[in-house]
Amino acid sequence: MNEAVRIFENRIVEHLKDHGHAELTSAHINLTRNLDEDGTRLTELAKRASLTKQSMSELVDQVERTGLIEKRPDPADGRAKLVCFTEKGFEWLEAFHQSLDVAENEMREELGVAMVDLLVEALGKYVEARQGKQADLAD
Repeated sequence: MNEAVRIFENRIVEHLKDHGHAELTSAHINLTRNLDEDGTRLTELAKRASLTKQSMSELVDQVERTGLIEKRPDPADGRAKLVCFTEKGFEWLEAFHQSLDVAENEMREELGVAMVDLLVEALGKYVEARQGKQADLAD
């Protein structure tokens, strides 16, 4: 499955590059996929991505240099920062969603609509089950 995810994400990045968005690599997708549109704290990004805070901080710094994201004060806690998309970042996000659609459609063409729909459903159930178990452990 890891190889399939790698190929799928690389296809998205290739499509982005083909359409003028060469700012990020597949390594950076782990940050952007976990970033809420209204901003997310670094510690939460690291948790969602299953990375250390230091590793996520390095990714944030790299992506920030592209101008797609920026750190802003968290209005709920003046000591904390939110990682947020910039205007340029929202344009990139729209292109990312279009590239994601292209990659999904390519997969449907190669595997068949029913197979991909079943795969999406099965993986969704797996995520729900694992999240439920993690929630139970947290209680």
